[in-house]
Amino acid sequence: MAEREAQRVKETEARQAPFYEWVYAQWNQWKERADKGQLIIRGKELPWEQGRQAILKWYVHPLRKELAVGGWLFFVQDIRTHSGRHRHQGGLAIYVVEGTGWTTVDGVRHDWEEGDLILLPTKPHGVEHQHFNAQPGKPCKWLAIIYTPFVEAMSSELEQKEVSPDWAHV
Repeated sequence: MAEREAQRVKETEARQAPFYEWVYAQWNQWKERADKGQLIIRGKELPWEQGRQAILKWYVHPLRKELAVGGWLFFVQDIRTHSGRHRHQGGLAIYVVEGTGWTTVDGVRHDWEEGDLILLPTKPHGVEHQHFNAQPGKPCKWLAIIYTPFVEAMSSELEQKEVSPDWAHV
């Protein structure tokens, strides 16, 4: 019991520190991360993982605290036939690394090929979208770039409408 009381006192003391001191500490943590964080991410060292939306390789995400930058999602999606279909706020970029295909955005088809950039718009209630490989059996990959503070500021939600045909939830 005494241990719990001591913990409560420590929590109370921490919360009573001036807010500026917390902000100052955060800035110093960000600076240290920038100074000492990992600068090169080697794709060949990263695993592919199957999710309900697609087969993904995560380069940058908020749980990777060892990186020199935070606040971003960078991932490659491997589209074998087609991805799942989901809805979330737009405001992100998708660079086509390899292959040809199309993306449906709110039911409208948009064709793309290697070297193209797909921009999902920012719209009230988000955008429903799905990605397709125009030549199943041939490689089809793109890189998504998402700035997570923007996603948070937009109060974006994620709603899965249809899962990837490769998804087999255990």
